[in-house]
Amino acid sequence: MTQSSPTLSDAIVVLTTTADKKDAESLAQALLMHHLAACVQIAGPMESRYWWNERIESAREYLCLIKTRRERYADVEKLLLELHPYDVPEIVALPADGISAAYFQWLCGQVK
Repeated sequence: MTQSSPTLSDAIVVLTTTADKKDAESLAQALLMHHLAACVQIAGPMESRYWWNERIESAREYLCLIKTRRERYADVEKLLLELHPYDVPEIVALPADGISAAYFQWLCGQVK
């Protein structure tokens, strides 16, 4: 069975949040070192509001934007679940619609 070449629709952005910038930096470093992401951007701090234990909560968080390929999502999720300090971390994958061919080629070269 041969593996098909990746197409532009294979690019995804995975989102996760952390309470501390150091945690975001540690997750980014681990994802990059394992070649699970080509790029991880850390934004914040920002304010998040959410339901937790039947109450509306708010927290200051940092957002990680993880650029990867759809076929590596399970590995990204596994690593995040292993290393993330939250009991129930946000892990959301979105398709990267409209990605440039050159950026996608670079992404594919980084994500092994």
